[in-house]
Amino acid sequence: MRILVVEDDEMIGESVVDFLESEDYAVDWVTDGQSAILALRTTPFSLVILDLGLPGLDGLQVLREVRSRNDATPILVTTARDTVDDRVQGLDSGADDYLIKPYDLDELSARIRALLRRSAGRADPVITRGLLTIAPATREVAYDGKPVILSSKEYALLTALAERPGVVWSRNQLEEKLYNWDNTVGSNAIEVHIHHLRKKLADNAIKTVRGVGYILET
Repeated sequence: MRILVVEDDEMIGESVVDFLESEDYAVDWVTDGQSAILALRTTPFSLVILDLGLPGLDGLQVLREVRSRNDATPILVTTARDTVDDRVQGLDSGADDYLIKPYDLDELSARIRALLRRSAGRADPVITRGLLTIAPATREVAYDGKPVILSSKEYALLTALAERPGVVWSRNQLEEKLYNWDNTVGSNAIEVHIHHLRKKLADNAIKTVRGVGYILET
């Protein structure tokens, strides 16, 4: 899953990015509102972590601009503005959740999982697709009842396929889910990850739709 962090405080931004990358998310970071709007116009993100106190275009303006384009990307606001009126204004401007600074990174992680689960239309915190189960809270994966050890990219790719059952993902769409702006992506990177996943799960666990992409076999 790919997350956009919009935070102008360098110390906070670095700590959040480092933490999320340790949680196997692909993360991009911008420090102002205009860059956030441009990023959301050009790149599909699974979720946005948005500070309100940004230079130039503030977070509320970013929220309103994004929602005015019917962009339904989940947005988690993080801010030191802690009055009830501030929270109401943020939520009414289009935020999906609100987290007051300073916050615990484990709570941030839990709120991200909840928003991703909601955006995928799931109620159960564990993803179950046929013989496959994925527990995002612990990043544990099992197939046919047996634990499976995956690399961070294998886990991210499998989770993307499992979150949208019945959807055929193109190679380009999967690359956008797995890699941020700073990554150099090999021409066959997705094919290599798919090959490794099939070896660890089953040959028929992921189906190739010729000329289109890949789909999880459920």
